[in-house]
Amino acid sequence: MSLCFATASGVKALALTAFTLVWTHSIEKVDWQEDWRVTPDGLELVQARVKGTGAGMEPPPEARLVDGWFQWQPKRVPMREVVLGNSGAAGEWRLCHDGACRTLSEIVGHPIGANVTTMKVCNDP
Repeated sequence: MSLCFATASGVKALALTAFTLVWTHSIEKVDWQEDWRVTPDGLELVQARVKGTGAGMEPPPEARLVDGWFQWQPKRVPMREVVLGNSGAAGEWRLCHDGACRTLSEIVGHPIGANVTTMKVCNDP
């Protein structure tokens, strides 16, 4: 299994089983982070973190404040795909793995602009 990113111009596969998706909230300008696993059942959201609170980013009641981050474990079934939009107002999505982070544009090899990117599990080539 791999993690695939599909854009209007193609698909890019990454051989990994766990990663963190990071973005900056467009209004509050603080980071939001999600830890994901690539599983046979789909993409599993393991933990979410947000640095502070504000418009549209209220942590759920079960969230706990740890080192300045509200953290919680969302209760969701694995998802077949996740569609990532890009308003252009807050910078790009970033994927972190093994201590390094890259933007989606760096991963797919071209600027993604305001286009959507679909993230899903794909079979190894």
